[in-house]
Amino acid sequence: MLLVVSGPSGAGKTEAVRELCARRTIRRSVSATTRRPRAGEQDGVDYHFLESDEFMRRVDAGEFAEWANYRSHCYGTLRSTVDRAGEQGGDIVLEIDVQGGAQVRARYPEALLVFILPPDMPTLRRRLEFRDTETADVRERRLQAAASEIQRGSMYDYAIVNHEGKLSDTVDMIEAVIEADRRRLSTRRAISLSGHHAGYIPSDTQEHTG
Repeated sequence: MLLVVSGPSGAGKTEAVRELCARRTIRRSVSATTRRPRAGEQDGVDYHFLESDEFMRRVDAGEFAEWANYRSHCYGTLRSTVDRAGEQGGDIVLEIDVQGGAQVRARYPEALLVFILPPDMPTLRRRLEFRDTETADVRERRLQAAASEIQRGSMYDYAIVNHEGKLSDTVDMIEAVIEADRRRLSTRRAISLSGHHAGYIPSDTQEHTG
């Protein structure tokens, strides 16, 4: 299964994905980026760190499942990462923005897209202020971007509100929609196979039906 989890900064998507991966045999995709590594970050573990020229060469070669430019740096998911998980029959989760989610949906129609929402905008503001890692101007830009992201999140399959102190409940709901989607896909495949066999007439039989 290919799972996409998105949401505005401060919604709690990173914490939700971390908890989900701790509960289930699901691998978090490692994104590629052109930004410099931060203290303690490891190439191939936190990100695949690429030079800008190399990143764009791979974009032109069609090697990305999705990519976007954010605050002067490029971020993206390599197709090889997604395809390898599919070939191995494993589950993989992409924590990306809504722009990337739209690209994944176009390339992988069977992907499951889940959007994580804050309870409301005042709560989102408080969460960003509590972090105290950014200037007031940056926080305001994030809040403005959040309003736009939430509108675009309507294209996702499911929207889940991450209430204060209820991260475990949020992850429970993500797990529930994963299982629901598995059943949906299983039913679709069964119907497809049933329809194929019901409509099949061997060539030697066809000769006697006229």
